[in-house]
Amino acid sequence: MKLRPLSDRVVIKSLEAEETTASGFILAGNAKEKPQMAEVIAVGPGGVVDGKEVTMNVAPGDRVFYSKYAGTEVKVDGVEYIIVRQNDILAVVED
Repeated sequence: MKLRPLSDRVVIKSLEAEETTASGFILAGNAKEKPQMAEVIAVGPGGVVDGKEVTMNVAPGDRVFYSKYAGTEVKVDGVEYIIVRQNDILAVVED
């Protein structure tokens, strides 16, 4: 099954949380915070949203930071995704 977001929505997949702290401590599974970095999987077409023209500024494959409590979590074929609005994406990570 494939997800195709509508309007200004973006499908993202959370990247794995760090296993160790900066000082080298290994974190237990329940001690890890939910990551706020994700990979963009699919992007909606944009268009007119709430009377304003929206141009999509992210593309599949981009790594992004998103708002902590943003989006709707969905599970497709056993894989967890989050569907967010583009304005819930805070930054694109550039190498």
